[in-house]
Amino acid sequence: MTDWLLRVEGTQAGEQLAMWLALMAAVLHAVFGALQKGRHDPWLTRGAIDASYCLMAAPFALFVVPWPEPHMWPIFAGAWLIHIIYKLLQAWAYTKGAYTVVYPVVRGTGPLFTVFGAYVIFGEIFTPVQWLGVLVLTAGILGLAVYNLIYLETARDTLNLALGLAVLTGLFVALYTTYDAYGIRATQNPFTFLAWFFMIDGLVMPFIAARRWSNMRDAPALGPLIQRGVLGGLVAFMSFGAIMMATRLDKVGEAAVLRETSTVFAALIGWLVLKETVGPRRIFLMALIALGAVIVEMGG
Repeated sequence: MTDWLLRVEGTQAGEQLAMWLALMAAVLHAVFGALQKGRHDPWLTRGAIDASYCLMAAPFALFVVPWPEPHMWPIFAGAWLIHIIYKLLQAWAYTKGAYTVVYPVVRGTGPLFTVFGAYVIFGEIFTPVQWLGVLVLTAGILGLAVYNLIYLETARDTLNLALGLAVLTGLFVALYTTYDAYGIRATQNPFTFLAWFFMIDGLVMPFIAARRWSNMRDAPALGPLIQRGVLGGLVAFMSFGAIMMATRLDKVGEAAVLRETSTVFAALIGWLVLKETVGPRRIFLMALIALGAVIVEMGG
């Protein structure tokens, strides 16, 4: 598998595979966000998910894939720090706003920053059509934020904070997307990066979640929480792993933007599963974000 991936890297077949990986990541990331925001406290769910994928990745990191080259250890340290800050911001945002408020702004803001980061770090340049897509995506983000500020009735007292945290979280989405793309390209075997990343990345949030759980007066039962964590861990492997691999096979900016079609799936999940009020206007604005992502991909 590794040899085949290295052969298709930079080829047309690699570009096609990267596109499908980014789309798969879009669907799965919407599911992942709903799992974290859903039944349990977002901090507890994130801790259970991280513990699950840490334990799942450990045998592969330690006994299956080649060990990282010496220059990879500082890269892993940087990735660990960026992801910890991102997860803290994401959980905080989910405690202040509804899923269909926070998620689209986070995922829509992220690629805006990623496009500029990919230009600075990887020298990627967008075509005029792709920049049109970025503008469409931006219009959807700003429109959704303004709509929520004017019309949303639930959690009004924390809405401004939720939107501010969502934008800040989007900045860190861009930062980790660009940084992880650099990291997965810095090692010979991409599966080495993935296995060690997941093992290292899952070391902190379980302890934060355990402390929060122990301080709760009415702490939830551990059984269902662990089940959600295992499911979320498997989704994380496929979602984050897919987008990381896509950024190695093709352009970072395009993969990051295409992944944000997840906003459409997030709207459907929020409406059908979480029973949140979405409405036709917000669905239109979320679809506008996704349309911008599609224009970026098609204009490349």
